[in-house]
Amino acid sequence: MNEHYKFEVKPLPYSYDALEPHIGKSTLCFHHDKHLQSYVDNLNKTLADFPAYQDWSLEELIIRQDELPESIRTAVRNNAGGVYNHFLYFDGMAPANATEPSGKFKDKIEETFGSTEELEKKLKEAALSQFGSGWAYLVSDQDGNLSIVKTPNQDTPLTMGLCPVLAVDVWEHAYYLDYQNRRPDYYSNWFEVINWNEAEEKYNNCLQG
Repeated sequence: MNEHYKFEVKPLPYSYDALEPHIGKSTLCFHHDKHLQSYVDNLNKTLADFPAYQDWSLEELIIRQDELPESIRTAVRNNAGGVYNHFLYFDGMAPANATEPSGKFKDKIEETFGSTEELEKKLKEAALSQFGSGWAYLVSDQDGNLSIVKTPNQDTPLTMGLCPVLAVDVWEHAYYLDYQNRRPDYYSNWFEVINWNEAEEKYNNCLQG
């Protein structure tokens, strides 16, 4: 992702009802059009009076946040992270059973976790054990080794030197309209709409640095 100020909300790569019944139309509308829009608006507002940082990419704003003026550092961390995570999340879904792991990416999943089913279990453990709001990710290091991490709020694995491949949002706004407090049900349904082609592309990009 090479988005710069002024940031914009990217359209969903599918229709609002394309993920039903796993992720509902109303949930996607609110999540994408309201929550993500707020992060984008707040990030643009934060950077409006700081032209020195307006040509920084989203990744730079996150990775180099310690170089930002202290007065905007927290706002950039929260909102740039929110934009980055949500782009990753929305791009990482597709209609159910549209794709499946393949090629060297599938081989690496099986080498690391034993099977896609075991990956699902391990990622679920991370998603369900994240206290409060946050994220769980499948990530790669610079050598292509896969692992699972979780972060609170809108923190990202970029600050850990890791490259995100897949992200599941466990903020309540991602699932409450569909599942209320049933985060495990939401996770199981989210796993059914993973865009594995997109995840594989991101993994290959991680290997290229």
